[in-house]
Amino acid sequence: MATTNTPSLLEAPKGGEEYSTIDRVSSTYNPLHTYDLPKGDQKHYGQQFADMYFLRLAKLKPAVEDVAAEAWADFEIAGEKVRKVDRVLDVRQGDLCWVAGTIYMDMPLKPNILDDISKDHWVTAIPPREKYVSPNGEDKVMLEDESGRLRLTGTYLQTMLLVTGCIVAVMGTENANGDFEIIDLKVPDLPRQPERWERDESAAILSNGTHGKRKSTDGEKSAGSGGKVAFVSGLGIGGDEMESLRLELLAEYLLGESGGEDDRTESSKVSRLIIAGNAIGQATLTNPEDEGGTKKATKKSYRYDSSAYNPGPTIHLDDFLTSLLPSIPVILIPGESDPANVSLPQQPVHPAMFPQSRLYSSPPGAEEPGWFDSVTNPWIGDVDGWRMMGTGGQPVNDVYKYVEGDDRLEMMENLLRWRCIAPTAPDTLWSYPYQDDDPFVYEECPHVYFVGNQPSFGTRVIDGPVDQQVTLIAIPSFRETGEVVLLDTETLEVDVIKFDLMNE
Repeated sequence: MATTNTPSLLEAPKGGEEYSTIDRVSSTYNPLHTYDLPKGDQKHYGQQFADMYFLRLAKLKPAVEDVAAEAWADFEIAGEKVRKVDRVLDVRQGDLCWVAGTIYMDMPLKPNILDDISKDHWVTAIPPREKYVSPNGEDKVMLEDESGRLRLTGTYLQTMLLVTGCIVAVMGTENANGDFEIIDLKVPDLPRQPERWERDESAAILSNGTHGKRKSTDGEKSAGSGGKVAFVSGLGIGGDEMESLRLELLAEYLLGESGGEDDRTESSKVSRLIIAGNAIGQATLTNPEDEGGTKKATKKSYRYDSSAYNPGPTIHLDDFLTSLLPSIPVILIPGESDPANVSLPQQPVHPAMFPQSRLYSSPPGAEEPGWFDSVTNPWIGDVDGWRMMGTGGQPVNDVYKYVEGDDRLEMMENLLRWRCIAPTAPDTLWSYPYQDDDPFVYEECPHVYFVGNQPSFGTRVIDGPVDQQVTLIAIPSFRETGEVVLLDTETLEVDVIKFDLMNE
């Protein structure tokens, strides 16, 4: 059997030999609380959802009109120069013009309120569909604003990825049927991208009165040190034995408890772990009959039955986090199956779920984040100076239902260029009914955009109109693939590590 000279944790200690300690690369973290909802009585659900689309159009219409005006300033066909139309209903038949508005997809297979009513009345409901796209070509693309709605047609639409809620400008002419045949289409595209450390430098100027130097922290030492951020999603903790073994392998890698000296050195470069949704598996209910007993005949009740609740998954997650937190900071983003509100933006998982891990969190009202930070979904924050934005996967998974293709990176790129990370909310994606602002319209372009719980790993770098660069990362489910994504915090290069069990 071949042997190596690489030292291993399984070797017996040698007497009198001194061992050097390996310090983990430190990291800076400065979250934005963009998606925190009001507390208590200040949170209201009685408003109309339509206001969100009007707010979105009001915020993005000037941006998309600027892009369209610059692109089509000198455009003409057969001597007729294109002109701008302010409202959808001002379009006239035969005139070459362009107008901005909100896309609405009229799709017969989309879910509707009648399906929910049928469930309440014990009628067999239609099972959830994988796609909303009609196989018979019955789908219609509409452009609407505060004045009305206009149907869009033309072969150009077949080359575009469009969903309900995105703001666009279209150029074309109205035909005899009253439909608008488009020639070209423009989107708002990427907004301004902040410089690295820009927000930290601004905070340093305000707090210290210094200029051009960010506030000195322990994370300052990480600049240029080649640290890495680990991304994982879809842990799906539920009690399965195979899943527990994979989690142990992941924990051992992050803690530097596996492999030789080189492996431990690589593990020490991981400065932060971000869990991007679905840390808990789908909820399961315990059945008294499964424990060998006989179920007592009781009157049917619709009240909460604590005996049917299975606390095992949350206990296992708390134990997993507690094993990591003494060594590495963790950011927890909730997902579809996690114990948080269903509608976006999902609020942080309550600290009561983590009786051990919450000791590493910051106290309520503290300005500085703790070693363990349970955050919202979507989430935006600065890690090592880079602006990062991510979700647990629901917006991209919902966009997937609107289109025929399955390229998740293309969907992510379009979400960024639309300047809206959840355009289908509140149409087919549950959302809080905002009245004064639409926070799903992001104000500044991130350097890194990641989405959890995707079918497979993928990454791509996209460019913006004024030298913006964004690294896209599609993070696969760890439960399904055993893959963890590593992002170099200096080069923004992306690597993947796979954890798997060998079957003898």
